[in-house]
Amino acid sequence: MKHIKRTATAVALATSALLVSACSAGTTADTADNVADGKPIVNKENWPEKIPTSGLTKDLTLPLEAYMASYEDQVTVEQAANELQQSCMKDYGIDLTLPRAGANPPPSDNDANIERRYGLTDRAQAEKYGYELPPALQEHTKQTMRDLSGVEVEVLTGHTKPELPQAPEGVKTGSAFTGPGQTKPARAEYNGKKLRAGGCIGWSKAQLGVKEADPTFVAQLAGDSLVQSMKDDKVIKAIAAWSSCMDGKGHKGLADPYKAMDQGVTHDGKPSQESIALAVDDIDCKKQTDLVKIWSEVESAIQNKQITDNKSRLTGIKEQHGTEVAAARKQMAASAQ
Repeated sequence: MKHIKRTATAVALATSALLVSACSAGTTADTADNVADGKPIVNKENWPEKIPTSGLTKDLTLPLEAYMASYEDQVTVEQAANELQQSCMKDYGIDLTLPRAGANPPPSDNDANIERRYGLTDRAQAEKYGYELPPALQEHTKQTMRDLSGVEVEVLTGHTKPELPQAPEGVKTGSAFTGPGQTKPARAEYNGKKLRAGGCIGWSKAQLGVKEADPTFVAQLAGDSLVQSMKDDKVIKAIAAWSSCMDGKGHKGLADPYKAMDQGVTHDGKPSQESIALAVDDIDCKKQTDLVKIWSEVESAIQNKQITDNKSRLTGIKEQHGTEVAAARKQMAASAQ
């Protein structure tokens, strides 16, 4: 059960907060070359589907997904914030190009990670890639961004450039033991213009109505529902049937689908014939035992109760998402004119 809980947490919290990454991108430099092979920086063809269209999770959604931000919406808010920040910086005489949002999509549309929530589910992909992600999702599109001077960081963030604290005696500088970088409030003005509260990043969030709400609450509920579902008799029985099926195909000692994933993932990202065979048998056994359907129905019931118990807070989160996305779309439309 400890293994399941760790896996459930990883599944639930897999999607990073895009606005956070946007802020960090503004203070660190990516010195790698930009895309130079003719491929677009942002390729929407690689973006995850909102609802799976193939495999055992085809057309499957969970109740809590209604309260999760989709990848498209997250990208919209991040890109709108980026454009506002660039415009704000220009007001201070600083030309800055931030990385384009949406260049490196995750494998799933939201924090539910439905395609692999119950282990591997798409046989067609398994036949090609085993437990690995498709090559397009393993690539990382790097975007060049120049290093920012101290004053540019202040204008952008509202605080000074982070400085590493003094390392303890005997510990090398740059070690994890030195802790996070320390900052101080930014100067009051630059180029004769008063700096904005929170810098251009803070201003962009204010323009879009972005609030610093807990970004992991819904994902944590989803992680809890996954853990709880594992204790249900129907799921326990279905997983046991799946394990027995796998045993019959020569895959001994696999207590649950996550164990199969652990065993099947290769270290170099290239599937072996053994991992492909394991992946195909894994999915065939899921289909034979109806595992995904049984498991998702049990978890849906758990999530419906979670929604009832947290209705007010979840409604507020959903409304906040809507407010931010609407503002972001309006900003994007205005900047396109």
